Amino acid sequence: MRSVIWLILLFVAAVVAASAFGQNDALVSLFYGHWRLDLSLNLFLLVLLGVVMVLFATLQAAQSLLSLPVRAREWRELKRERAAQALLREGFGEFLAARYARAQRAVQKALDLQAEARELAQDRNFTVQARLIAASALHRLQDKIARDEQLALAQACQGSGSTSEGILLLSAQWAMEDRDAGRCMALLSELPPGVARRTQALRLKLQAARQLGRPLEALQTARLLAKHQGFSVGAAQSLLRSLAIDALEQALDESQLGRVWQGLDEADRRDPWVLAAAARRAASLGLPEQGQAWLWPAWEQLQRQDGEGREQLALALVACVDAVDTRWLPVMEQALSRYGREPAIVAAAGAVFAHRQLWGKARRLLEQAASAEGLPSRVRRQALRVLARIARQEDDEAQAGHFDQRAAALD
Repeated sequence: MRSVIWLILLFVAAVVAASAFGQNDALVSLFYGHWRLDLSLNLFLLVLLGVVMVLFATLQAAQSLLSLPVRAREWRELKRERAAQALLREGFGEFLAARYARAQRAVQKALDLQAEARELAQDRNFTVQARLIAASALHRLQDKIARDEQLALAQACQGSGSTSEGILLLSAQWAMEDRDAGRCMALLSELPPGVARRTQALRLKLQAARQLGRPLEALQTARLLAKHQGFSVGAAQSLLRSLAIDALEQALDESQLGRVWQGLDEADRRDPWVLAAAARRAASLGLPEQGQAWLWPAWEQLQRQDGEGREQLALALVACVDAVDTRWLPVMEQALSRYGREPAIVAAAGAVFAHRQLWGKARRLLEQAASAEGLPSRVRRQALRVLARIARQEDDEAQAGHFDQRAAALD
C-alpha cells in the first residue's frame, strides 16, 4: 500500500513539473566582469539543487569526521557495558549451576568493567545485583568474611525499598544457616511491619525462635504462618501441637505452667495431645489436682475424641490419678462401656478404681493393662506395682513378688 501511495505521489510530481516547467521560456543571466552567462530557468534550478545537495553532503561528511573520536569512545563504552552485562548474566548462570567459584570470578570481572564504563558506573542496581550474586556464591563457599564484605558493599549501594528489604531477608537467612539465631532475630526486627509478616520472614522467625528455645514465640509465629497458608492443614496442626507441648515441657513450676497454659490458643487447649501434655507436666511438678481439673471437661465429652485422642487423655489421667475423686467413677464406667477394648481406657479405669480402693473392679482391669504391649512401659509398670500392693494387702507375698519382678523387667 505504501509503494502505491509513493507511485501516485511521483505521478503527481511529474504532472506538476511538466505543467510548470514544460513551457518555461524564462532565462537567468549571470554577470561576472565582462562575462555573461545565460541559462534557462529550468537548468538554473537543477544546478542550484545539485549545489545544495553537494554542500549538504560535504557538511555531513565533515561532521562525521569531526565526531569520529566521540563515536569511537561511545562505541568502546557500549562494548564494555555489553561485556559487563554478559558477565553478570554468566555469573548468575554459574551460581544457579552450583559453580560458585566461577560465578564469583565472573561477577568480579563485571564489576571491574563497570568501573571503566562511565554510564554503567552510575547504575546502582547493577552494582547491587553483582554484589549480591558474589556474596551468595561466597556464602556457598563458606567464605564468611568475604561474603560479609560483599554484603556490606551491596548495602552501601542500595537505597530504600524492596532491595533493602531483600538484603535484610537474605542476611537473616544466612544467619540462620550459620546457626546464629540471635543475629537472625535482630535482622528480622529491622524489617518494616508489613515485610515482617511475609511468609519467608515468618519461616525464618519460626526457625530462630525454636533454636533459641522460645516455644511460645515460635507458636505465635507458626499460627501466623498457618493463617497465611504457609503450611498444609496437617503440617500446621502437627507443628502447632508440637510447639505447644514444647512450651509446656519447659515450665518449671506452677506459675510458669499457668502462664504457658493461659498463653495457648483456645484451639490448642482443646487439643487432646496438648491437654494430655499439660496434665502430665502438672503431675510431674506435683500438681495432679490441676492436671485432672484440665482433663475433666475433655473426659465429659470423650465421645467427641478419636481413638488417638482418647488414648492420650487416658494416659494423662493415669499420671494424675492421685487427685481423682468419686465424680470420676461414673465417667469411667461409661468410658468402659463404650471403649472397653481400648487398652489405654482400661488402664485409666483400673488406675482410678484402684485409687478409690475398688480392688475388685481394679484387679481385672490392671491385669489387662499390664499385659497390653501397646501401652507405654511406665503405664504397665504402674499397673503392676498397684497389683503388687493389692497382693500384699491380701498377704500374697509370692504373687506380689511376681508382679514386682515383671515391673522391674520393663524398660
